[in-house]
Amino acid sequence: MKDLTLDVSKAFGFVSENDYKALQDKALESNAALYDKTLPGNDFLGWVDVKNIISEEELSEIEKKAAELREKIEVLVVIGIGGSYLGAKAVIEALSNSFAQMTCQKGKPLVLFAGQNIGEDYISELMEVIKDKSYALCVISKSGTTTEPAIAFRLLKAEIEKKYGKKEAADRIVAITDKSRGALRTLANSEGYKTFVIGDTVGGRFSVLTPVGLFPIAVAGFDIRQLLQGAFRVEELTQKGKSFDENIAAHYAVVRNLLYKKYSTEILVNFHPKLHYFSEWWKQLYGESEGKDGKGIFPASVDFTSDLHSMGQYIQEGVRLMYETVLSIAEPDKKVEIPSDSQNLDQLNFLAGKRVDFVNKQAELGTQLAHLDGGVPQIRIEIPKLNEYYLGELIYFFEKACGISGYILGVNPFNQPGVEAYKKNMFALLDKPGYEEASKAIRQRLA
Repeated sequence: MKDLTLDVSKAFGFVSENDYKALQDKALESNAALYDKTLPGNDFLGWVDVKNIISEEELSEIEKKAAELREKIEVLVVIGIGGSYLGAKAVIEALSNSFAQMTCQKGKPLVLFAGQNIGEDYISELMEVIKDKSYALCVISKSGTTTEPAIAFRLLKAEIEKKYGKKEAADRIVAITDKSRGALRTLANSEGYKTFVIGDTVGGRFSVLTPVGLFPIAVAGFDIRQLLQGAFRVEELTQKGKSFDENIAAHYAVVRNLLYKKYSTEILVNFHPKLHYFSEWWKQLYGESEGKDGKGIFPASVDFTSDLHSMGQYIQEGVRLMYETVLSIAEPDKKVEIPSDSQNLDQLNFLAGKRVDFVNKQAELGTQLAHLDGGVPQIRIEIPKLNEYYLGELIYFFEKACGISGYILGVNPFNQPGVEAYKKNMFALLDKPGYEEASKAIRQRLA
């Protein structure tokens, strides 16, 4: 079976091969630190060992509860924010029919999301859409007090209890939360919700291969064991003791840190529209892991070829502040050939008999050449197909590379102290009890 491949050759015109060789030992030391737990953030490394990230008992329980819900619901609403929803959404969107929202039904429920924003219209429209559907809730929060999901859950809990009554509603609510602490754990215990545990050693943005991501993905009908198998395969390829030449995650980490000396932005590029939310997951992973202490590559993303008609001009001829990492899918699931047309008014008969993907691949190659000529370094990652196994490979590849890259950069990749700043201001402006002095101070600033 083929594996994910990494091509960094198109970056060597922009970085020194001597510098590349010089940083290899640092990369291997950083990789070893993820196993030896010798650097900052070592209490958040539970994701590194894929075989032990989740027990067989818990995996079976996830599959059992997911199968039970699939038989009686048309919609699952997942309530969470940041890493509590992005991983699941990335995988589900990548594997689902692009028009799955048109076909939700029992046995193949549609997964929708709430609590990832504070949009009043959004939550109102969501409640309107699901009121006549058979639905369930999956609320994901370690504390149960994070503002955005807590508001959404309060609203949706009231609605589901009104629709089904408290007893049936409790059977339709799954809580993924702390093992023993927090408001959501207390509520789940008192109401009798089915629960799965967010481990203390896995941060949100690294949690897609835990119940946080696995349960919603399983309800959507996808093979979570294959997802884990793909991740385990890349762990095998990148584990401690592997040489630098063998370790694709170390290669990626080194090249992006060398490019960072000249380029402040990394654009994740895909040529497959189903990967849009995978890019959103990737942006959180790298932005929250590396953007601290005045350091960090800014993670951005584009969907090609669509965005070639919007952002392509800037990438080609704008300020030289970016490099590209291109995600490519070798073989699509479907096969569509371009027909011949007797009138040929669009002058496309030269493509008759060619697959749409053939045209897409030539667009990818043409873009690569154009952007290289325009001074944009490139890294290319290819997976053979878009399925659970290869998404598992891709997820773990980026997670492992992120840990290595953060340590090379000299930051703790596993904390996010800056995330709290907006919360403190928001709580002060909302007059939350305990924030009286902060409220007074911030209102003076705004006067």
